[in-house]
Parts: sequence; structure tokens; C-alpha cells
Amino acid sequence: MFVLFEDAGKFLAGRVLSETDSSAQVELESGKRVKVKATGMLLKFDQPQPQELLRQAQEIAQTIELDLAWEFAPEEEFGFADLAHDYFGATAGIAQRAGALLRLFEAPHYFRRAGKGRFRKAPAEIVQQALAAIEKKKQVQAQIAAWAAELVAGSCPAPIREQLYRILFKPDKNAPEYKAVVEASRGAQAAPLALLQRAGAITSPYQFHAKRFLLEYFPKGTGFPALAAPAIRDELPVAAVQAFSVDDSHTTEIDDALSVQGLGSGTVTVGVHIAAPALAIQAGTPVDQLARQRLSTVYMPGQKITMLPDGVVQAYTLMEGRDCPAVSLYVRFDEASLAVQASETRLERVPIAVNLRHDQLDAHLPEAWLEDATLRADDVPEPARRFRPELSFLFRLGRHLKAQRELVRGKPENFSRPDYNFRIPGAGEDGPAGDEAVEITVRRRGAPLDLIVAEAMILANSTWGQWLAEIGVPAIYRSQASLAPGVKVRMGTKALPHAGIGVKSYAWSTSPLRRYTDLVNQWQIIAAARHGRTAALAAPFKPKDAELFSIISAFDAAYSAYNGHQATMERYWTLKYLQQQSIRELEATVFKEGLARADTLPLVLPVLGAGDLPRGTRVLLRLGEIDLITLDVSGTVLQRLDTLGAAAVSAEDDTEEETVAGPIAIAVDVTETPLEESGAAPAAADH
Repeated sequence: MFVLFEDAGKFLAGRVLSETDSSAQVELESGKRVKVKATGMLLKFDQPQPQELLRQAQEIAQTIELDLAWEFAPEEEFGFADLAHDYFGATAGIAQRAGALLRLFEAPHYFRRAGKGRFRKAPAEIVQQALAAIEKKKQVQAQIAAWAAELVAGSCPAPIREQLYRILFKPDKNAPEYKAVVEASRGAQAAPLALLQRAGAITSPYQFHAKRFLLEYFPKGTGFPALAAPAIRDELPVAAVQAFSVDDSHTTEIDDALSVQGLGSGTVTVGVHIAAPALAIQAGTPVDQLARQRLSTVYMPGQKITMLPDGVVQAYTLMEGRDCPAVSLYVRFDEASLAVQASETRLERVPIAVNLRHDQLDAHLPEAWLEDATLRADDVPEPARRFRPELSFLFRLGRHLKAQRELVRGKPENFSRPDYNFRIPGAGEDGPAGDEAVEITVRRRGAPLDLIVAEAMILANSTWGQWLAEIGVPAIYRSQASLAPGVKVRMGTKALPHAGIGVKSYAWSTSPLRRYTDLVNQWQIIAAARHGRTAALAAPFKPKDAELFSIISAFDAAYSAYNGHQATMERYWTLKYLQQQSIRELEATVFKEGLARADTLPLVLPVLGAGDLPRGTRVLLRLGEIDLITLDVSGTVLQRLDTLGAAAVSAEDDTEEETVAGPIAIAVDVTETPLEESGAAPAAADH
């Protein structure tokens, strides 16, 4: 005897070996033996063989018209054999009964299951809704197939083109557009990105990279809600100084300014004045929530996405011609020895005399003019001549402070490689389109203005960080345990040494309009300035405050992503520059096995033929094809230019992460390498 039974939603048939009132031992065609409960046995039969019965039942099931079966079915609960007799007649055989069972089971939109082999027909309105849904699904599937066929044929349907970047980077995997790309990719045996490129879907490599970033970090767009800048209600004294700032011409978020008092008196007071949005913006308010959501301004060539709305920035920025609210650090130095005598923090309004622009001054500000007061330099612009004594002292002080930090570091800072400025004159207000001409110029790290500002900011960040630690006010610190290769800069709430900079502690506090960590630290500094050693009780963030750790975690992730995007866009424009200038060969220096760094451009690339060359070897490369989607270019060694060897490359380069183009991160095949901060001191732009 044979039996047909249900097991985990599947119908099986086999030979009954033994049977009791509650169960039976059944042998399947495969030889496997299973125990079947009596309630699970739906049909017992002697003919035909089990597998033949299942085959016949499948064929018969497909002949049963569901509409007709639904009409025949009684209103009350019924068994599959009852329906078989109503549909096929009283003489319905085993195969017909089994066929009815299979047909009922696979049509839940017509017949609801009420138990083993038991059913109840669905209400008419439910049936109609289900049939409409099934028909719609068929139409969608047909549309998916049609779109997939177009993609394979080399054409991109408009709906897929409209959803292109979401499909690639943040897809709804149930959307028909996404399913069409997946189906076409399988059919064409090609990666989705390559398939879409062949189909002409990606018309702008620049937009490809930009949209990828925006969809991930600004899915609702980069605009701001209508928010007014909160007013500063404190009655602040006006400082008796004339301060000046040093920034790039495109900078609107002017966070910091400097002043010098007492020249020629033997004691000189240097003021570091930081814009004070924390005097007005309170934690938890709408402006704070917006800043905490963005966490930092995002920079890229020809464009930036600010942390705060422009109206808010302009309310607190250190604009020339205004008395601007500021958190000021005054440090007194012995004018001859430059030894620190004392420091003091004040909340005040600071007269900003001028906003100096380093990109307009760097080329016209020789070190000799700052070192020798008798030296003339007629081409030095008037704003710099006006503050010559202050700039000269700050330059001397900057070199002194740098030398002191290098003693702590145990070795000089590495300024062997230049920084590069990207300028895109044709970019519109909303940023570049990607086809504009790009200008890449060198900005030498350690240039006078760069050194002055960098050292002043390091002085402020380290002084405030140490002060907060001494009086027990928590803050957000950056630290680095050592300069050993692979030891990264970390963020935390402990005032630990920063080996890369060479200071006892370092708390970012000098860019509160551009970085959320600095805004948080400024709240703490303001509390310390107002309450002194009891500030820990009055500060917004208390010791061991879990909120600080949450901010650190979110900021670290966002800042790494923003830096990664900046590196991506700079690489894009560097490759675009190679194309625009028709550069096919360039000189480079080997710095790692198989990798070289261009001597005059911000470009690292894999090189064929450099595997056996020592570090520091200069080579002439022939460039391969440039791919602006993958940001890939490689080189082949044409000629060895020298044999300088390892001494030509500083060992400190080992501490830096070099970004070389790799697979583009898309939703179906993702890899990504973020940019990390190096151990070198920050440039002026990274106050």
C-alpha cells in the first residue's frame, strides 16, 4: 500500500512499511524512511506507483480551472476529495483527487487552507483583489524583462536612467528598475556598472561620484531649513586690539583671527580670537540639531557643503570692519626668549581690522621681509605691510613653537611634499558640472602665513585642552600614541599626548563654524571662562557624559567619509587635468612596491616595472588609459631618472594612507577606502 502525505508544505508519496493508529513508517523512492503521523496521511492507494501518481496529479492539476472550481466549491469548509467529486464527478479517481489537492494548495487566493487537506473558499472581493494583484505582477515582470532586454542590447530605458544613482548606490531591491538591472546583468554576464556604462546610462562621471556621496550622506538634499541665527545676549567688553584673520579667498566661515600687543616692551601678548557661536547656540536647539546632523563642513574642489546655513555663519564669522563676539586666548611671551609667561581666556568682542587672504599674499610675502625690518618689498600688498611688525613677530614665534614641538616629536616635521590648491573658475553657484577647466597649483606647507596660523591654532588647541583637563572639565581630544607606522590619530575624552603634533594634549576648538567637535569644546571653554575651577558643574557636558562618546563616534564616521569624498573629487579633477593638458608622460617617485607618486601633481598610481626599484627612485612614466568612473590610471616605467634610493623619501611617509583608485562602491559590489589623518601637523586650512 502507498500513501500521499504532506511534509513541511510539500507533497510526497511512498510505500507504507508499517502502520499504527497514530502513525506509519513510509519508505520514499530515494530509499529514505520517514515517520508520518496519521493526521498527515491524505490518500492511501495501491495503484499507480507513488511517483507516477505525483506526475499524473501535476498534469491534472493544471487542467482544473480555478474560477470554475471556486464556483463549484461549497460555502462551508470542505475536503479536497469533495471538490474532486464535484468537479470530475462521483467516479473521480486517485489521480484526480490528488490533482485537486495540489491545485487547491497552490491557489491560496481562491481557497484558504483550513487544515490538512481541508479548505474554505475565499470571499469574492478577496478573489478579485488577488487576481488584480497577480495580473499587475505579471505586467511588472513583463516590464522588467523588456527593460532588461533593452539594457543587454545597449540602450538604457528612461525609468532606469532616472533612478540610476539610487539603483547603483542606495537601491530599493524590490523596485522593478533595480530588478531589471540585476536581470540584465545576469543575462549579459557583466557587472552592473559595466552594463550601465555600455548602455550609455552614465553621461557624467563627475555626477556619478557626486550623487554617490549625496545619496549616502545628504539624501534629503544639501539645502537648509529656514533658521535664524540666535542672538548673543551677553554684554561683552570690546577688546583693545586690532585683529586680523588669514584665510583663503573663498572662505566665508572665518573662525579665527590673531592680534599682537606690546611689541618693543619686553613682554608681548598674542591673542588667538575664535568666533563664538557657542555664546548663542544652545545644545538641543534647532540650529544645534542641524549642526550635529552634519557634523562638519564638506570640502571639495569648486564646492563646499557647509555645516551651518550661510545666514547663521555670517552672524558669527569674524568679518573685517566689525566688533565680533569671540572666545579669546591671550598668551604672554617674553619678547626676547619667547618663553611663555602666562595665558588667559576671555569672552569679548574683538575688532577685526582686516581679513587677509593667503592665496593673494603667499607669493608676495618673502621670509626675508618678515625677518629683516629694514628690507623693502614694494610688491607686498598693503594689508600685509600694515601688519608687518605683528606678522614678523608671529613668524618668529611660529618657528620657535614649531622647533619646540619637533623636540617633543623627536624628529622634524615632514614638509617635503607640497599641498595642492584646486581652482575651477567656471564652477557655478551650485558647484561644478564636471567638464570645466581645472587649475592645480602648489601651496607650500610651511609658508610664512601658513606657519603663523597653524602654530597659533596648535597653541590654542593644546593650551585650552590642557586647561580643561586641569580643572576637570571634559572635552573632545585628538591623540596619537606614537609616530610608529600604523599608529592612527584617535578621538576621545581623555587629555592624552598627540605624538604627531608634539603636544601634551590637543582639543580641536578653533573651527566652531566648521566642525561640531569644536562647537562642543567651545561650550566647555565658555563654561570654564565663566566659572573657573567649578566649571565642571556648570558645563553642558559633565564628566563621563555618554553624550560626548556618541558625538565622537558620529563625528569620526562622518569626518572620515567627508575626507574620503574630498580625496575622491580631488583625484577626479587631477585625472581631468591630465586629460585637459594632454599629459601622457610624467615624472614620479617610487615610494612603495608597485606604487609611485607624481612629482608635481597630487597623484598616486600603480606602476608596471617599478617592483624592483628602491624607494625614492625617480622615474619617467608613460600613463595608461584614464577611467573617470573608477578613477583609475596606471603607469609604465619608461626611464629611470636617478638612483637616489630610500633616502629620497622620508620614513614618515609610512604613517600615511595613500589612496589609489580601486573598485567603485555600488550597492551590488561595494569596497571603499577612507582617508585617514597623517601624523604631520595640520595645515592652516585644518585649524
